[in-house]
Amino acid sequence: MSDLSLNPHALEALKRLVETPQRVVITTHYNPDADALGSSLGWAGYLRKKGHTVRVITPSEAPRFLAWMPGNEDVIEFSQRTVALAAQTVAAADVIFCLDFNALARLHDLEAIIRNSPLPKVMIDHHHHPEDFASIVISEPTAAATAQLIYQLINELGGKELLDVAIGECLYAGLMTDTGSFRHPSTNPAVHRMAAELIELGVNTNRIHRLIFDNNSLGRMQFLGYVLSQKLNVLPAYRAAYVALTAEELKRFNSQTGDTEGVVNYILSIENVVMAVLLIERDREVKLSFRSVGDVAVNEFARKHFNGGGHRNAAGGRTQESLDEAVTRLISLLPEIKDQLDEA
Repeated sequence: MSDLSLNPHALEALKRLVETPQRVVITTHYNPDADALGSSLGWAGYLRKKGHTVRVITPSEAPRFLAWMPGNEDVIEFSQRTVALAAQTVAAADVIFCLDFNALARLHDLEAIIRNSPLPKVMIDHHHHPEDFASIVISEPTAAATAQLIYQLINELGGKELLDVAIGECLYAGLMTDTGSFRHPSTNPAVHRMAAELIELGVNTNRIHRLIFDNNSLGRMQFLGYVLSQKLNVLPAYRAAYVALTAEELKRFNSQTGDTEGVVNYILSIENVVMAVLLIERDREVKLSFRSVGDVAVNEFARKHFNGGGHRNAAGGRTQESLDEAVTRLISLLPEIKDQLDEA
């Protein structure tokens, strides 16, 4: 399978690196989603079969609906309680793999430990504008998911026979979610071929879909009802809509990690809305999630105005403004992209 055009020099360097068993650390971005965790655990499973000693460190906990992933029970979740363990694990390693993120700032409090480590770093990612911090860079923005990159790398490194259902489940979860259940523009024949090959491997795709999307707590459903009935704001003149949530509201509904996952997609599903924004007041800042359709480039918008970035139709950002200030500025900036919104 060679549907993505990968840098041959980086591929050869990676092949030499993984041929000899080493002590490996794999990390991914803060608030890991299914692609971040799935690609990390899938890659970890493959490397262990190659004889490597592997530890996965996430900068924060993952959503509860991803707890089923094979290998998740051994993940080190970075927190005040695990600082020493994470630091010791990195210090004892030979190489660091950085998956599904393109800038070390996306590690939040874990950033200093990884950035200051003298170890060689390998970036495997599908976001635009990668930071220059890794000695081996496999960056392919045309990939639908980092999980797709990992799957192709395993194949190109001659490791297809090492794939098993556990690895396949992790990679399928990343592929399914980052393509929006195979409905985003990134869904192409290569994506469906990968999915088909994972099904042939024995991956139960129905089970994975239910574990991720049909596994909501009662509290999350009540929270979602409140968000859509009380907090939704539609701006017909701009074909845009947004939801702004305060820290107090998250606390009131006992919102857990992952409970806001997917909310922005509900916003985008409204008739005649081509851009959706979710603003959340959390950890002394406001975090923004952007979604769009067509040629509305929310990654450029997020990068220019909200210290963010991502994909054309799915991006994130952050600001130190108050929630009210962030909302006011967001609305004031919409005229700048009105032509894109009108033409989408």
